Amino acid sequence: MSKIVCFGEVLWDVFPNHKKIGGAPLNVAFRLKSFGNTVSVISSVGKDSDGEKLLDFIKDNNVHCEEIQIHSEYKTSHVKVVLDDGGSASYTIEQPCAWDFIELTDSSKNLVKASDAFIYGSLVARTKVSRATLLALLGYSKFRILDVNLRAPHYEFSFLKELMLKSDFIKFNDEELLEFCEYYDFKSDNIEAQIKYVAKFTNTNRICVTLGSKGAILYVNELFYRSSGYKVVVNDTVGAGDSFLATLINGLLNKKGPLETINMACAIGGLVASKKGANPRIEAYEINSILRN
Repeated sequence: MSKIVCFGEVLWDVFPNHKKIGGAPLNVAFRLKSFGNTVSVISSVGKDSDGEKLLDFIKDNNVHCEEIQIHSEYKTSHVKVVLDDGGSASYTIEQPCAWDFIELTDSSKNLVKASDAFIYGSLVARTKVSRATLLALLGYSKFRILDVNLRAPHYEFSFLKELMLKSDFIKFNDEELLEFCEYYDFKSDNIEAQIKYVAKFTNTNRICVTLGSKGAILYVNELFYRSSGYKVVVNDTVGAGDSFLATLINGLLNKKGPLETINMACAIGGLVASKKGANPRIEAYEINSILRN
């Protein structure tokens, strides 16, 4: 199995009637750990009860959190989540919070150096402290994986471009890909043409785009692999894309075939969407059942 570091936001998703632990890098970390990988998270929480509970939960799930800093000035992050009638989520992300101030440390440098992959999103780069730390750590990574996460108003295309140029693998959803292409005046409704444009623009030969209920498409070394996805009754979409990414990276790191890997990623992502919360337990029989459909 692989050693993987996830960098970025750890937080509480606050629903109208309850709250759950989340944050894209942490959701990815939990799913990667469920596959048997050694996973560490670099982030920051506040010196408060929500931060303590979050750290306890991470430890209980056997994800390494020694590099999650405790900030005395800024509180643990809360994100307001609203689900529409179809279970799709919209988010209101408070600012500032503890993960906006992740400091660079020698131990975090060494952790990234020793890892097989370094996974990070664009959201954590919304402020200069965490942005500078991320840029520094990218210089120590063997395999750099960018999860594009365009949450208005928390991104700048100029810095997103810089992150993409430094990445070995980029994951979008279809709306994010289209928004990026349109910003740089590339006009096409063809998803494969959009992916090829980004690949040339960023000199990145591994790109994945999720297509919602229509599955996903993976681009590796100028070849396309497509999964049409799996039909599920959606409960909520929170964390589904994160589990998709974790499954995809797990397969690629373990030298699984691209088509097998993207099919498995779509299956796991669909199963997460069929359940409540970002990190539900997925049983082997559920995976086998959905893959047969």
